Amino acid sequence: MRHAEGVKRTRFADRADAGAQVAAALADREWPQAIVLGLPRGGIPVAAEIAHRLRLPLDVLVVRKLGYPGQPELAVGAIGEKNVHVLNDELLARYPVPGGALASVERAERRELERRVAAYRRNRPPLDLANKTVIVCDDGMATGSTMLAAVEVVRCMDAAEIVVAVPVASAQAVLMLSRRAHRVVALHSPVNLGAVGLFYDDFTQVEDNEVTTVLAEFVS
Repeated sequence: MRHAEGVKRTRFADRADAGAQVAAALADREWPQAIVLGLPRGGIPVAAEIAHRLRLPLDVLVVRKLGYPGQPELAVGAIGEKNVHVLNDELLARYPVPGGALASVERAERRELERRVAAYRRNRPPLDLANKTVIVCDDGMATGSTMLAAVEVVRCMDAAEIVVAVPVASAQAVLMLSRRAHRVVALHSPVNLGAVGLFYDDFTQVEDNEVTTVLAEFVS
C-alpha cells in the first residue's frame, strides 16, 4: 500500500535537526535490511542523521536536476546514475523547450553527475540495494523531479521497498512520489511551498568535502 504521511512542523534549525525529526517519524517500525541514501549535497546531512539514529548504513545517490534553459531553478526533469532520465511532461507542455536546448542542458548535467560520482565514491562501489528496503532522503522537495529520478535509479537496482523521507515537500511533489514509491514521509507538505530554504534557520550550502567527510564516517 502506498501512502503519504505528514506531521505539523514548520521550521528546522538546520539539516541535522531536520534529519533528527524525520528519523523520529520513521521510528514507527523496525528497519531490518534497510539502507539510507542521501541526495547530494543537501540531502547528505539529513540522511546521515537518519542513518545514525536508526543505526543503518548510509550511501550517496547522485542525481542532477535539468533546469529550463535560461531559468536553471525551474526543474523540467532530472537524470541519475544507471542512465536514468526523467522529464516533467506536464511542465514541458506548458513551457516548451526550444530545439536541442534541453539536450545541451542534459549533457552538461551528465558531466557534473559523473564528476560527483567519482568525487564522492572514491572508487568505492555503491551499496547493493537488491531486495533491500531503501530510504531515499533529501533536505526538501519542490517539484519532486530530482527525487523522482532517484526513485527510478533505486528501482533499477532491484530494491524491494522504496521509502522517500524528507523534512519538507510541496503537496504536489508528495502526490507525485506517492505514485512511484511505496511510502512517502514528509514532515511538512504545504500546497504553496515557496523555497525549501525558507523552512530552515540555517540552510548554508553543503560543499563536496562535507559530503565525502560524512560518507567516510559510515565506511567500515
